[in-house]
Amino acid sequence: MRRLLLATLPLLLTACVNDSATYYVDGTNQHTLSLRRQQDYFWNDNSRITLVATRLPECQRQIPLGEMLRDEVDIEVFSGGEFQWSLRSGDQVWQVQTQSCALVGESGPVAGAKVGTFKVNADNKLLFEEAPKAPGAGPAAAGAEPAPPVEPAPAPTAPPAN
Repeated sequence: MRRLLLATLPLLLTACVNDSATYYVDGTNQHTLSLRRQQDYFWNDNSRITLVATRLPECQRQIPLGEMLRDEVDIEVFSGGEFQWSLRSGDQVWQVQTQSCALVGESGPVAGAKVGTFKVNADNKLLFEEAPKAPGAGPAAAGAEPAPPVEPAPAPTAPPAN
């Protein structure tokens, strides 16, 4: 009986989830927002969600966001400036800044442009899906200062008629 129990133990743990996805703020691993999804027991449909805010070498911190249904993790990420981030799942909003990698609020409106969404794909894997960039959107979509407007060139004038 004991051997049967030991043989089936790995099968009981196979339904557990422990994965993560990362948004690379500047395209490198020095400034990131990573989301971890961890399900401790196969019989529990919820998973613990943790945000890992990183801006190396200054800071790296785990920020618990609570529990969500394992297959329904859907957290939008908004950039509100150089180090300001809003994360939204349904009615819940978290305000995070990566100057010191801290949770600075758990309510209020989202701020900034949407950069993407952490979500679970059809294969039950957590991933970060970048938001489509609006036509003509460059660094401004990532929270940088927009480029100054370009003044149109004056229209050519016709020479006077003789």
